[in-house]
Amino acid sequence: MNPCLSGLNGWREFVLKEFVPGISKLILVADPDDLLTEEKLAFGLQERGFDLIEFNDPVEFRFAFESRYRSIWDQGKEANLTVVLRLQASELGSLPYDLLEAGRKLSFSLGTLFPNLSCPVVEKLDRSLLDTLFEAQQKSSPDRMGENATKDFILRSVFGIAAELIGDDVELLRALLRLHYGKSQIPQILAERVIQVLRSHKEFIDWPLEEIVPDGEAFFAFLQERWPLFLSRIGALGRAGEELAKSGFRYSGPDHLPFDHQDVRIYIDNLFLEGKLIPVEVEGIDYDPGSWFRSGIITTGVDDEELRIVRLFDMVEQNLPTAEARHSEWAVFALKWAELSSLVFCRSNDEHQTRLRKIGEALNTNFAGWLTGHYSNLVNLPPTNPAMVHHVPRRLARDIEDSADSRIALIVIDGLSLDQWVTMRSSLQKQDPEFLMREFAVFAWIPTLTPVSRQSIFSGKPPLYFPSSIHSTNSEANLWKQFWEGHDLSRMDVVYQRGLGDGDASALLDAVIQPGKTRVVGLVVDKIDKIMHGMQLGSAGMHNQVKQWCQGGFLAELVRMLLDYRFDVWLTADHGSIQCEGRGRPSEGVIAETRGERVRVYPTPELRSRVASLFPFAHEWDPTGLPADYFPLVACGFDAFVNPGEMIVGHGGISVEEVIVPFVKIEKRTR
Repeated sequence: MNPCLSGLNGWREFVLKEFVPGISKLILVADPDDLLTEEKLAFGLQERGFDLIEFNDPVEFRFAFESRYRSIWDQGKEANLTVVLRLQASELGSLPYDLLEAGRKLSFSLGTLFPNLSCPVVEKLDRSLLDTLFEAQQKSSPDRMGENATKDFILRSVFGIAAELIGDDVELLRALLRLHYGKSQIPQILAERVIQVLRSHKEFIDWPLEEIVPDGEAFFAFLQERWPLFLSRIGALGRAGEELAKSGFRYSGPDHLPFDHQDVRIYIDNLFLEGKLIPVEVEGIDYDPGSWFRSGIITTGVDDEELRIVRLFDMVEQNLPTAEARHSEWAVFALKWAELSSLVFCRSNDEHQTRLRKIGEALNTNFAGWLTGHYSNLVNLPPTNPAMVHHVPRRLARDIEDSADSRIALIVIDGLSLDQWVTMRSSLQKQDPEFLMREFAVFAWIPTLTPVSRQSIFSGKPPLYFPSSIHSTNSEANLWKQFWEGHDLSRMDVVYQRGLGDGDASALLDAVIQPGKTRVVGLVVDKIDKIMHGMQLGSAGMHNQVKQWCQGGFLAELVRMLLDYRFDVWLTADHGSIQCEGRGRPSEGVIAETRGERVRVYPTPELRSRVASLFPFAHEWDPTGLPADYFPLVACGFDAFVNPGEMIVGHGGISVEEVIVPFVKIEKRTR
């Protein structure tokens, strides 16, 4: 054990002790393992008064550095800046000479923090998991480990999996449920180790381990296939139903799983509740209404959706994220909130809508407070698991770089909220049961406006870097092609098309895609945004219109055709929307550059403050990542800058519904 690590409360303490205000206004850090951009460490630096800026592109860096920091220093003002390079310490010399002369130099790496573990294994972990690993290292002080020993140590201490001790179906099922229900994405290198160890057990010879260990969606599909067989054993389906269920198996493995074991069934109920598993219709079965498997069946004469809504209400009220939550915890919660919201808005029940609004008020008050302290720390997170919308194309670029045969299609649905996505997903699954959808959630740019957040998607950059087009979307095609040129594709290989939502999807793609040549497609579907801006019936009316549009088949055909063209299909949104009520319209003449229903934008903080004093429901948003003369005044809660009492569905503000948007990969199920 490195003596410098002894006695520390966590790995961040080892890093943060080097950052003392007043020693140097400029610190240059070699950070090849993305430690400084880890969310909580970035928050710790922010609390100490240090800003982070990455050095990726020299031109972009110089623009941000000169406009945001050099001018402040020239005025004699204090500002501590940390420049982060994803390079080894020996490569710091590649920085511009003026920075090297003025800056203090530091370097941090996983090898320093975990000296006795195999670095090629540790580096595959999501940085949010390093806390658990560091604590385990401090407790056990392991000797130097090789690759397999490191894998086993991480599997036990971080994921709670001791593969060598798994001896039967119950233990294996419990381990996989714990892994995939918790949304912990196990690195492929660790999944392969689990499979290797389990394959030495003859008990698991027929289990599809190569599919269900690394892939949560495949695991849930495996469970879904076996659920009807379990119901048939307790007399709910009958022998005909059992034979029908078996005939549709896509995954090998045992026919019957121990769903009713006490260590398994505690997960199954929540999987149905959250929409990971789909209930099966049964008849002629006697059961206790409070039974653990109640969420997994549909019965004649019973309002099953009503029961699910009541249970989801209880779940979200008990699991509201705290002030210390990570962005990933907010994203996971937002998916559950969306499931509940979709169910409520698709039904005419005033009591449920009132309860949803009441919870939403508390939720968005907490969220606004969390954003104030944590949002800026999301900007520089690595794009491996995208946290923000501008990370999305960077994540897709890695697929292009990893394979010369890969093709990427990104569908951006303007204004699609997570709860509307849930309604849309249900319709898509009915139109094509072969669709497999892998759901994630990402943060939009604030203010949640189309020119700000959608341009960020197509440029792969924070809005700071496109100030000249911040009020328009007319530069998107050029930004999209510039991004891919930076990743060694020709403009001729890249397609951008907007204004979609109606007509013949097949003819559209045939006209713009050149088979065998087109590598990347960016498509903007603006139908949802158009529906929203004409909506007078609130969120319930919105969901009704979204469902009707989706049933028209344009989106399903678009996805189907892209898959037929052998593209990897991803879907996201630039922002969501929320039902809100007018609290007054500012009378500001021409001083506001953007006069939206949920946001006003001003060229100076003084002008913004003057208006803010008259609207206590609004928040003067810190312009993190925004151009120098762009100061948003954003609405909070369910309030809007429209006439008092007027109801709208709008966007631009900082609610969960506007900020956290879907990021979904759509595939074809394979047998």
